[in-house]
Amino acid sequence: MKPPTGSLVKRVYKLESEMAFDYLKIANEVAKSGMKIISFGVGQPYFDTPDTIKEVAINALKAGYTGYVASAGIPELRLAIAEHVSKFTGADVKDNEVMVTPGGKQSIYFSIMSFVKTGDEVIISDPSYPTYESIVKYVGGKPVHIPLREEKEFRMTPEDVEKAVTGKTRMIVLNSPQNPTGGVNTRRDIDGILEIAKRKEIVVLSDEIYDHYVYDGEHASVLADSDWRDNVIYVNGFSKTYSMPGWRLGYAVARREVIDRFEVYADNTHSCVNSFVQRAGVVALTMPQDFFRDILKEYKMRRDYIYEGLNKIPGVKANKPKGTFYIFPNIKKILDETGLSTAEFTKKLIREKGVVTLPGTPAFSSALGEGYIRLNYGLPIERIDEGLRKLRLN
Repeated sequence: MKPPTGSLVKRVYKLESEMAFDYLKIANEVAKSGMKIISFGVGQPYFDTPDTIKEVAINALKAGYTGYVASAGIPELRLAIAEHVSKFTGADVKDNEVMVTPGGKQSIYFSIMSFVKTGDEVIISDPSYPTYESIVKYVGGKPVHIPLREEKEFRMTPEDVEKAVTGKTRMIVLNSPQNPTGGVNTRRDIDGILEIAKRKEIVVLSDEIYDHYVYDGEHASVLADSDWRDNVIYVNGFSKTYSMPGWRLGYAVARREVIDRFEVYADNTHSCVNSFVQRAGVVALTMPQDFFRDILKEYKMRRDYIYEGLNKIPGVKANKPKGTFYIFPNIKKILDETGLSTAEFTKKLIREKGVVTLPGTPAFSSALGEGYIRLNYGLPIERIDEGLRKLRLN
């Protein structure tokens, strides 16, 4: 049978959906039946955007700040990002080395599209945020997985990277603090991986969206390296630290040549990020940052609570995450008892108990996430407690 004229090209099927949103749909369906939902699922903060930020956006709308702006971002925001990132990481970032994007995903997309061609290998951790692998496959690249192990606190080490590098390696994707495990790379890890990348002439894409969610020690950024302009693309955004996931505001930092090409990508895709949202972003970065101190303290308390609670459940073993607001417990004993896969278990958990978690496989991994689930522990403690009590199917 002849295919219709409007048949999609094959490469679009290499893009995969993000399972967190698939599970959100299931949860919404279950909620319509009247069942109470406790969601540890979608990866967003549970604190509202600070009022100061919201008020600036509202006032900008009222003032008519609704037109097109520069594709790379308004000058005030690019400068604010450069100054904020420089202060936080110790780098000396210039405003023309900043690209404002509609969320961090667009920066990740631009980066992989710009540097990876058909047949190139890209080193990605397993498990990992699914967007990395999806885009690599879309452009014709080959994902090469480095397993993140419990016994290594879910860290990607230089030794792991050295073993995975081949003559075809084009890019290494870093994500620390790491989604979904909550693992955090050490300064030694980052420096060692960067040394390998320089020696082998490999591009490093570093997604540091959870950089402020570090509970033990300090965040180690790739931008602390004095040679970062040679081969590093740094990605971050406002979704997590400033509780602005729905605002869709992110950014990339790279040498000027790269940013100039990203700007052309923007011209041909989204034109520019919402102008009034960018005005709010300026204030987010320049207002007093002490508001986050109490938020981080609260998240740490919730982390400790869910960590202790999970390890009291028979058949569950959890590492204490050092960053993010996720925990990635091992539930293999429970699966052995039930005869279910991780995906089957998590779907039954929603439908029978109204508790939303995400399966390590296939949501974040092709194989190594099997037997693990991701929980966002940003919920109030009473909700965490209620969810933990329902975590078993029996």
